[in-house]
Amino acid sequence: MHHMENEQRYTKLRKMVLVCMILVPLIPFLLTIAIGYYYFTSALEKKTVAATSRIVDDHRSMIEFFLEERRADLEFILNSYNFDYLAQHENLERVFERLQIKSNAFVDLGVFNQEGVHVSYEGPFKLTGRVYKDEDWFIEVMKKGYYISDIFLGFRRVPHFVIAMAKPEESNKWVIRATIDTYIFNDMVKRVRIGRTGEAYLLNRDGIFQTERRSGGNILDEDPDFEKYRTKNTDIKTFTQTDYRGTEYFFATTWLKDKEWLLVVRQESGDAFQALTRAGYLILFISILGIGSILAVAFYLTDRIIHRMIETDTEKDELQEQLIRASRLAELGEMAAGFAHEINNPLQIIKSEHTLVQMILNDLSEKEQLSAAEEMAELTDSINQIGLQVDRCSAITQSILKFGRKSDTTPKNVDLKEFILDVIKMISPRATVNGVDIRLNIANDLPPVFGEAGHLQQVFLNLFNNALDAIYEKHGVQGGILEISATTEIGGMIKISVTDNGCGIDVENQKKIFSPFYTTKPLGKGTGLGLSVCYGIVTAMGGSMAVASEKEVGTTFTVRLSPAQKNNL
Repeated sequence: MHHMENEQRYTKLRKMVLVCMILVPLIPFLLTIAIGYYYFTSALEKKTVAATSRIVDDHRSMIEFFLEERRADLEFILNSYNFDYLAQHENLERVFERLQIKSNAFVDLGVFNQEGVHVSYEGPFKLTGRVYKDEDWFIEVMKKGYYISDIFLGFRRVPHFVIAMAKPEESNKWVIRATIDTYIFNDMVKRVRIGRTGEAYLLNRDGIFQTERRSGGNILDEDPDFEKYRTKNTDIKTFTQTDYRGTEYFFATTWLKDKEWLLVVRQESGDAFQALTRAGYLILFISILGIGSILAVAFYLTDRIIHRMIETDTEKDELQEQLIRASRLAELGEMAAGFAHEINNPLQIIKSEHTLVQMILNDLSEKEQLSAAEEMAELTDSINQIGLQVDRCSAITQSILKFGRKSDTTPKNVDLKEFILDVIKMISPRATVNGVDIRLNIANDLPPVFGEAGHLQQVFLNLFNNALDAIYEKHGVQGGILEISATTEIGGMIKISVTDNGCGIDVENQKKIFSPFYTTKPLGKGTGLGLSVCYGIVTAMGGSMAVASEKEVGTTFTVRLSPAQKNNL
């Protein structure tokens, strides 16, 4: 029941943490992406519009400059020669040759009298003598004095446009007219190249093509989409519009020639805003990648958090069990001290009786009342052995009593060499039983340390017992070696090393070896408190504690302690 409640609690907690882990970073991430996309795409769009507008403006200036130059050429001729001079064909021929040297855009040159009669002509067609008084261009030039026509067929039945200028001369008003090369003009207008689909063309006020359009549209054809972008505004106008075939274009338009011609520059929207599209795809990719990363990290961290919480709860339960076991061990320790005290009393009686027996035997021997038989020698050896073993038992019980009784918590100077040897005596019986060879390398000139003797005893006893456990796990009761060394380092610190040839500790466990309640021993054989407590004791004394180990080779624990200060000696 308790397990099911925990499962439900963890499931609910996992959902809550997961939602928070996703929403908290996802909302600002999406807002950042959206705002960044808006400003970035707006900047790109403005850049594209500005670039196209600049191209249209430059192209308009180029076309107007071309027409203005042609007008200036005709004006120069008009002001330099009179009607009678130009009416002579040979004179007009010389003037036209000089005009073509300046610009090959001129196709022909003609002079007209007041009645619209073509009195003189130089060019590839036979137009001399023809009457133009009813033609639109002639009517306009006589009215305004200067006129640039739309593209028309005329008598020659070829698409062309003319530039004409009129000049009053005494009672006569005559006109000079030049035809502009349609192909040269058409190529100049079409010269705009923007991306893959960009194109430029001219329309008149009625939507009739004045130049060709690369994507379809011949001179004098009607543009079916003209009404969609007809405008009265003389400034450059930019917009997006779908043509009659359903293709979306980005347009930039402007009027020229006194709003008689409309310059149109257009480009397919996909081509014009290609950078914008690429940026959109890139931002979409980054968004998908970012959202995927957020989700992956959220799931990973949520699993880690919940797993860690489960571990923490498990460790808490184990901690409670370990505290109970630690309490039992403490009680056992007190009981052991009581047993040692109780055992020590009969040992003292045995010791006294042994002494009495030995004195009686000595007296009888001196009085020569005992024979020197072999049995008597064996009896003497047995009595001596009893005395030896009683002394040994007494030393063990004294050590247990010394370890078990409450220690004096007042720090004092401790002779480290003598102290370490006393602790070794406590673990010697166990080492002998397990076949462990204890090797000592303790310097004679070790300075004393200032600390609590009971705490120090706990540190070294724990290290020695852990070493014996590791040795027994690998070697059993044969082949174990325990090396204990203590020296003074160059800096004055006292270094105590405890080295065994036991089973060793793997790298992962070495990182957690000093953590509270962490143990590598099987369940029921360790509380995980020993090394943690030892580490705290050594650190509190101003020292340090480290471990170096290799699996299946052995382990070395190194304790460094500061020597007692002179004012403590």
